[in-house]
Amino acid sequence: MPASAQDSTPPAPAQQQPASAPQQPAPAPQQAAPAPEAAPEPGAQDRSVQQNAGQTFEPNAIRAWSIITDAAGPGRPAHDRIQAMAALSTMGNDERAARLIEEGFSAKDYDVRVAAVLAAGQTKNSKLIPALQRVLDDDNAQVAYTAAITLWKMHDYTGEDLLEAVALGDRKAKPGLIKSEKHKAAKDLHSPKTMTMLAIKDSSGYFLGPFGVGIKAIEVVDKNGNAPLRAAAIDQLAKQHTDEVHEVLVQDLTDGEPAVRAAAAKGLGRWQDENTEKLVLPMFGDNRLAVRLTAAATYLRALNHIPTPPDSDCGFE
Repeated sequence: MPASAQDSTPPAPAQQQPASAPQQPAPAPQQAAPAPEAAPEPGAQDRSVQQNAGQTFEPNAIRAWSIITDAAGPGRPAHDRIQAMAALSTMGNDERAARLIEEGFSAKDYDVRVAAVLAAGQTKNSKLIPALQRVLDDDNAQVAYTAAITLWKMHDYTGEDLLEAVALGDRKAKPGLIKSEKHKAAKDLHSPKTMTMLAIKDSSGYFLGPFGVGIKAIEVVDKNGNAPLRAAAIDQLAKQHTDEVHEVLVQDLTDGEPAVRAAAAKGLGRWQDENTEKLVLPMFGDNRLAVRLTAAATYLRALNHIPTPPDSDCGFE
């Protein structure tokens, strides 16, 4: 019978009880069925699951991690892995990001190892210090030197002998002035040829730039254009958490220059909310790998509320 018809049927008259029988208490009025709970917002359940140890099964998070891990894997070209390290460098103390960065320490290509070391410094994740200390024994002097610099900025002085070797150049130290050379790269770092190579890398922007591993890592198409300058400006602006800066970043997400789009996506990582997730999600399909990687990292930062490492500690300015 339809509910409306049932509700309109009058109740049957109550039967008379014998005078000697005690009066039965009237039945308690039937309570109305509780209103159905509102359906959870799409992804809300996944959002609670993903809080456990940084793990998430939210579909777009899986997609974001796939973008990053595919580029960071050992079988990928060095250029792709370098860009992946640049994206991972923004992800603070995230455990999965740290594991991928540490895998980069043993990459065959020394440029990837350098990028991974620099990325570790950018995350300011102290859990990577033991692995960085092992990198001090890398066969490549540039990798070992970069590890020493990174550890020093993380207040670990294990690679002091390498920095002293660079500081002296090919000059001989006075007896007792310099501590013993603990790492094999120290002798190479006295070489003018090695020093020249380090200087070239540094001046090329590899160690600098808004992505921690340099403009070189984000596919600047026109090196003579203004994209590097704009990207650097965006990176500095993003340190100011204001509505005006946020609006600039949002507008630059669709800029014609990939370096600018990537810089804007990286900057939005400081706004860790659902709006940021929605803004960078379309960038997963960008035609530039660096933009896709940076957008994926920003999405995960917003989803998991990964704090931005403070600018004051061990930055690569």
